Amino acid sequence: MLNNLMRKAMLTMVVAAGAFSITATSSWSDKIELRMATSGSETDQRSVAMLEVFAPMVADFIDYKPSYNGTIFAQGTELDAISRGNLEMSIASAQELAQFFPEFSIFATGYVHQDAAHQVAVFNDPLMDSFKATTENELGVKLLSVMYLGRRQVNLRQSKEELTVMTPADLEGVNLRMPGTDAWQFLGSALGAAPTPMAFSEVYTALSTGAVDGQDNPLPTVVDAKFYEVTNQIILTSHLVDLNYIAISKEFWDNLTSEQQATMQEAADAAAESGRQKQLKLEEDLVSFLEEQGMEVYEPDLEAFRSHVQAQYVGSEFAESWPEGVLEAINALGN
Repeated sequence: MLNNLMRKAMLTMVVAAGAFSITATSSWSDKIELRMATSGSETDQRSVAMLEVFAPMVADFIDYKPSYNGTIFAQGTELDAISRGNLEMSIASAQELAQFFPEFSIFATGYVHQDAAHQVAVFNDPLMDSFKATTENELGVKLLSVMYLGRRQVNLRQSKEELTVMTPADLEGVNLRMPGTDAWQFLGSALGAAPTPMAFSEVYTALSTGAVDGQDNPLPTVVDAKFYEVTNQIILTSHLVDLNYIAISKEFWDNLTSEQQATMQEAADAAAESGRQKQLKLEEDLVSFLEEQGMEVYEPDLEAFRSHVQAQYVGSEFAESWPEGVLEAINALGN
């Protein structure tokens, strides 16, 4: 009788322990493994935000295992890995999603996002519901939150006295280095410039010799690459407000409890907000730094640029996949 009672008690304990493991307790061995792959470095602001903000907020039930510099999956293959069940999480660009679903190209288009706050408003608006549903239903990827990468600006060799840029017409004939894909070259033309494809590694020398008149990149890149040494002005066109999405396996998400899902969503939003604020502060600080280096930094007629650039896209091959009315809805959120 005693043995039977003991066996029942032990069985009850085993069942309880199993349930305890499934719901992910604070015991390290019972945590759910979450592998996050990114091509970014360990010091990249996105990586830091995920490690310092996201990971601690889900630590009660998640064993967060990040990998950096494309070590377990090469850049551009992470979404496919999630879809195949070989990875749980990544930080994905709109450009990467557009390789699967062309309609996502709208979020990598000039002047679609107006600033960091507009990015968040767009991501959380019902207009994104169909985009999110597509990635979940067809790729098995859930988009949790949007991360701010920075605003691309025009950076020229000419001084402001030689050339003041206030509208796209002022960039006519300016030889502007842009990345080599058709989409980037189209954006350069839409800005009013004469785009030149060139590898990033060649840009500094090309600027110093005058092979190109300028280049476009976020301010942190201008500083990191020391382009301020061979240029004289920065026009704050903010023509592309770049982003990434925190992406997670839909199957992994569905196996979490509702409480765990709520915690993970809160953690993703908090990480994105932390990275966003740090990047905005960095951009603000770098304006002062660049001015101290003798650069002329100023803002053009942004509405003139926005209306001109968007007009170039409407009716182009790049806009063929955009759902009807979405561009207008996005613009309305920024007004």
